[in-house]
Amino acid sequence: MIWSIFVFFLVLSILVIVHEFGHYIVAKKNGIWVEEFGFGLPPRVFSKKIGDTIYSVNALPFGGFVRLHGEMTEEPNLASGQVFKKDRAFINKSLWVKTAVITAGVIMNFLLAIVAFGIVYSYTGIPRDIKEVKVLNISTNSPAQLAQILVGDIVKKVDGQEVKSVAEFISKIEDKKGKKVKLEIDSSGDEAIRIITITPRTNPPAGEGPLGVSITNTETYFAPVWQRPFYGAYYGTKEAIFWGKNVAKGFVGIFTDLFHGKSPKDVSGPVGVFAVTTEVAKSGILPLINLLGIISVNLAILNIIPFPALDGGRLLFIIIEAIFGKKIAPKFESVVHSVGMIILLVAILAITFKDIRGLISAGSISGFLNNMSK
Repeated sequence: MIWSIFVFFLVLSILVIVHEFGHYIVAKKNGIWVEEFGFGLPPRVFSKKIGDTIYSVNALPFGGFVRLHGEMTEEPNLASGQVFKKDRAFINKSLWVKTAVITAGVIMNFLLAIVAFGIVYSYTGIPRDIKEVKVLNISTNSPAQLAQILVGDIVKKVDGQEVKSVAEFISKIEDKKGKKVKLEIDSSGDEAIRIITITPRTNPPAGEGPLGVSITNTETYFAPVWQRPFYGAYYGTKEAIFWGKNVAKGFVGIFTDLFHGKSPKDVSGPVGVFAVTTEVAKSGILPLINLLGIISVNLAILNIIPFPALDGGRLLFIIIEAIFGKKIAPKFESVVHSVGMIILLVAILAITFKDIRGLISAGSISGFLNNMSK
């Protein structure tokens, strides 16, 4: 359990630090005073001032923050004896600078996901289409076994028609159920093409299919070592986009359920993330890095949602200011974001309570995850 907690906080720390570092570095580069860089949410547990920035560790480990000078108001913080520095205040920067600072965290999370997926692909190989249908496995006593089809065989044609994809093969075999069909097989090491006559089953056992073969049209490609970072970056980007689309669809589903007065399903909070992280960590470092990428995409999509207190909510105010050409009253915006933060914290607590109750009733982390996936 101690190891699981350590891994969970390590993953959470990487996600938060990378996200907040995006805000931090872009703000610094644009001359904005970063008053505090905090991990977790207050109350503060530990802090150290380096230069003119306070670096803090806070009690609630559910996020982090970068506190920018003049983020919401031009009034100085009199309680801390702080003097307002107009030229270093976020509120006085251009719309483009403010947009860059706000979106930097989201961009950093996508970059983290790309790096994570790229590392995984560099070590596990790149799946690529071989434009052939290859036999991976054969079921016992199946038509394929009786016809002496072998693992590694390449199916070239079905009844004289060329097949280059799994979908094509399945479609042609489905059309021939209960009828004899001729397969042209290219076996590894054989010079000649074998012709096999076989009859696909009309009612095969569950999970076997008409012929009783598992097939694929992909292979795992390992690029030369010097090329792997480039392949990793390319496929890592594709993977991040893939997960980004799925996560976005998931959030659309959640808000659709809420709009129709339904309780959203498949929503989990810190406890759920802890359970998944604990279970995935058992499989090794690469699955954990892959999970880090997936969660990072989730965090990016969540933060860009136009809800108060989130990056997307702050970006929405910037867009409104750009459209109407007038600043929104800082005090009003501050109140809106404060209310949004309260709502988010209440939601996190409610989801956490639900997850804890589910974990207790399941009796184990694996049981809890099985219930989540149903």
